[in-house]
Parts: sequence; C-alpha cells; structure tokens
Amino acid sequence: MKNILNIIKIAKPLYNLAGIIAILIFVTSLLELVAPILSKFIVDEIVQQVQYHSGNFNKLIKLIILVFSASLISITLTVISERIGDHFAGRLHKFLTEKFYDKIFTLPQSYFDSKVGGKILNQLNRAIFTIQNFINTAINFILPTFIQSLFTIAVMAYYNLPIAFFTFLLFPVYLSLSYYSNKRWGEQEIRKNKIEDFTRGRIYEVISNIKLVKSYLGEKKEFRTVSKKMTKINQIYAKQSTTYHLFDFGRNFSLILIILAINIVAFYNTYTGLITIGTLVLILQLVNQARRPLFAMSFILNNIQMAEAGSKEYFEILNLKSKEDYSTKTVFSKLNNPSIQFEKVSFKYEKKTIVLNNVSFKINPEEKVALVGHSGAGKTTIVNLMLKFYEPSSGKIYLSGKNYKTLSTKFVRNNFALVFQESELFSSTIGENVVYGTNLTDKNQLIKALDQANAWDFVKKLPKGIDSTIGERGVKLSGGQKQRIQIARAILKDAPILILDEASSSLDAKSEKEVQTAMENLMKNKLVIIIAHRFSTIQNVDKIIVIDEGKVVDYGTPYELSIKPGIYRNLLKFQIEGNQKLLEKFEIY
Repeated sequence: MKNILNIIKIAKPLYNLAGIIAILIFVTSLLELVAPILSKFIVDEIVQQVQYHSGNFNKLIKLIILVFSASLISITLTVISERIGDHFAGRLHKFLTEKFYDKIFTLPQSYFDSKVGGKILNQLNRAIFTIQNFINTAINFILPTFIQSLFTIAVMAYYNLPIAFFTFLLFPVYLSLSYYSNKRWGEQEIRKNKIEDFTRGRIYEVISNIKLVKSYLGEKKEFRTVSKKMTKINQIYAKQSTTYHLFDFGRNFSLILIILAINIVAFYNTYTGLITIGTLVLILQLVNQARRPLFAMSFILNNIQMAEAGSKEYFEILNLKSKEDYSTKTVFSKLNNPSIQFEKVSFKYEKKTIVLNNVSFKINPEEKVALVGHSGAGKTTIVNLMLKFYEPSSGKIYLSGKNYKTLSTKFVRNNFALVFQESELFSSTIGENVVYGTNLTDKNQLIKALDQANAWDFVKKLPKGIDSTIGERGVKLSGGQKQRIQIARAILKDAPILILDEASSSLDAKSEKEVQTAMENLMKNKLVIIIAHRFSTIQNVDKIIVIDEGKVVDYGTPYELSIKPGIYRNLLKFQIEGNQKLLEKFEIY
C-alpha cells in the first residue's frame, strides 16, 4: 500500500476539488436509499387499503412525490458531480504529467544514458492511467460505498437483526476473496509491466532507426522479438485470468449462499406475520442495494492493486535525487572573453572504470582548440563535463576563473552553443528549430542567421520557407542542410563558447565545404572547442589537445605536433597515406 499512500499525498493540490465531488456523491448515495425506505411505507399503505380499506390516499401521493423529488435531486447532483469529475480528471492528468515531466528535467544525464525513451513514455502513460483510475475510484466509490453499506446494514438491523447479520457477512467473505484475487493479479502485473516496458521501448527504438532495420534486413528479427514478448505477456495474462475467475466463482458462490439464507429468513418472517409486506419489499431492495457496494468494493480492490503495480516506476522516478533545478531564476549574463580550465580532473561513470584520469589543460579567450584522440579516449566526456551534464569524480573545472561547483547549470550552458555530430533537430518547422532556446521574434534576424549559416539559399526555395516542417530529426533535409540549420541556431544564440562535435565528419566534400564556410562565420570572436577525427578540419586551430585512455598525452599547435613523434602524428600520417593511396589509384597527382 506504499504507492497508494504516495498517490493520496501527491494529489494534495486537488484535495479541495476532490472534497466537493465526494460531498456531492455522498449526498447522492444517501438519496438513493430514500426510494427503498419510502417504498416500504407506500406498499404498507396499499396493503392497508386493499385489506382494511383504511389507506390514506393523500399520504400515498405525498410519498410518491417524495420519491420522485429525491430521485430528481439525485440525478441533478449526479450530473453536477460528473461534470466536476470530468474537470477533476483533466486537472489530475495535467498535474501528473507535469509532475513527471518536471522531474525528468532535473535528473542527471547518467539516468538517460541507461534508459530507452519509449520505456520512459510507457511508464508515464501506464502510471497516469492507473493513478487517475484509482483517484476517480476513491472519490466515486470508496466514500459513498462505505457510507451506503453502513446505512443499509443499520436500516436492516432496525427491522430484522438476523437479516442484518447475514447481510454483514457478505462483506468480509466477499472482500477477503477479492483481496487475495487482486493480490495474485498484482504480483503478475509487475512481471507483465517489465516485459511490456521492454517491448514498447524496443518498438520505439525500431521506429527511430527504421532505415537501419530495413537496410540490414532486420524486420523478421525485430518482429519475432516483439511477438515473443507479446506471447509472454499473454501467458502471464492467462494465469491472471484463470486465478481471477476461480476466485470470482468463489465470490459469487458465497454471495448466492448468503442471499439464499437472507431470502429464507425474510420470506419466513413475512409468511408468519413477523414483518409486513412493505418491510419485505424494503429488505429485498436493501439486499439488492448491498450487492452494489460489494461489486464496487471488488472494483476498488482491483484498482488499488493496479495502481500499486502501475505507479511503481512512476514513484521510483519521482523519488530519484534531482541534480538540477531549471526553475531557479538566473541572470542570463554572457561572459566576455571566457576561459576554461581543467585542473587534475578525473571522472568515471557509475560502476565503471575511470574514463578521465588527472586531466589538466587551459583554453584561453578566443582560442580555437581541437580535442584529438582514438574513439573512446574521453573527448566527448570532457565536453559533457564542460556542459555540466556530469560532475567530476575529483579535480576542479573553472569558467573564467570561477569554480564550476559555484555556478548553476543554467549560467554555464547559457554561455555555450553547440553543433552536434548527429542532427539534433525537432520535427517542427525550420524557424522553430533555429530560434530554439531563444526568445527571438524578429524574422529578419532569423533570416540573417540562416544566411550566415549558408542555409538561406535552400530554405527560401522550400514550399513554406522557414515555416516548412522538417520531419523527425530533420529527415526531410540532407545531412549538410541539417548541419547548417544547427549552425544557424548556434549563430542566433551567440554564446561566447562554441563546441563543434564532429560537425562535418559525416558529410560529402561539397556539403563539408558549405558547412565549413558557415562554421567560419560562427567561430568568429569565440572560444571554440572542436572534436574531430578528420584533421583537414582542424589545421587552422590554435592548439590541439591529444587525449589517450583518459589522459592528456600531448599538447601544442598543429605544426608542432605534426613534426613530433606521438599519437597525433601517427593519426595524421594514416589519413595522409589513405588519401595518397586513393589519389594514386585514380592516377591523380
């Protein structure tokens, strides 16, 4: 019941609205008992008239009008409560989504390194569905059901104690069987959820990498993987269904036995004259009323188990320690002539070997510096530390002489602009992608940024220009076009520090030249950090930092390192030899 208590706590901002709905439903539940009670007096009045001709017609009419009035008030309050309930459901859905989404933004990068986006979304959808169902159930059924049950048994006890006792027996027997049934169901539901999260995550990955799947003929393999998982889910569901229906048989069997006992007592007492026909009608209606709370309680227990299982991951995520606070107000000042310094910085990912070991270097204002090394040497990790995606395991990082630990993530990242190797674009319009992260509304500035990025020529030829949508991750654009959109975005941000992460490594020669021209405009008067494998792109940098196995093994200008034995010279030699062989093959000298 731990997660149920969490659900009740988390819904605190909606308590007032829930209270109004609960009161309306409570009153409606009491009004539903008015008709059975008044029907006793109506039947007694009719019997009095039929047998003794002493019935009171005016009293009969008044009783019928009271029944009608109670029913009219009941349906009116029901409509009002259901309308408020719809409003509450919308508010709750918004609140739960915002709570989850807000938490996601505060989690460290390490959380996302090990999670699949589709899995996270599936957990969110399931949690919101089960929590919303539980809250609605609690409001619509738990309170009115409890009150209605007590009132029903109390009225029965007033007229016939044995029948009240048998009716009371219905509840512990029925609820015990329902509890164990739902407990078994919930245990299997957790297993099923884990498999479903993997399945949804895999489907999301396949859709995101559909070109890879098709080009490597992986359709059958992926289909079989998901099919096997769905079969496993159905097997678990089959066990759940079997258990549920066995317990359901036990519930219904106990129900008909107890109702049989109630009917025998009620009919016998009426037959012997101990109770009137009107009282018999009342008792039969109350027994029927008592069955509804029973079924409601079974439904409630089922929802409790589903909410307990379905919200498990939701609260696990909410309980994770937040590392960032994007809601804090920060003065978005940009540094003039910033510098970056690493002082004996070491870093390792959770439960993994050291990635960076005692790294030290300094990048001065407006320097163009390249990070060079074999794949996996630690270059990207250095950039991630600069952006405060991670904290160093040891050592210090300084931005213009200020320790990173004293600087907020918002302040640090506001001073960086990035152009990624992969095209980090949204599926919206070109304009929205370029202005992302800024409050720009001036269309002329947007066009100017596109022009400086060498992108305006192709953008203005699109059917809707800057309002053209580009598809998921820019699928409607070429590689070079996507990179130039990223460059325009970086130009518009105009941050004093620029990071180029393999920005032209995947482009053809023509696209690379166009992107290089755009990047030259972007790099003016900035501190620039370039991650590159293609050395043709970094021959004009001021310095090169060579990284190998998490350590700085060399440092100097491109010329100094090219004539000095070491990793840089070897890598440069391999590229030159590869290009030379290609030229010789086609007899180009």
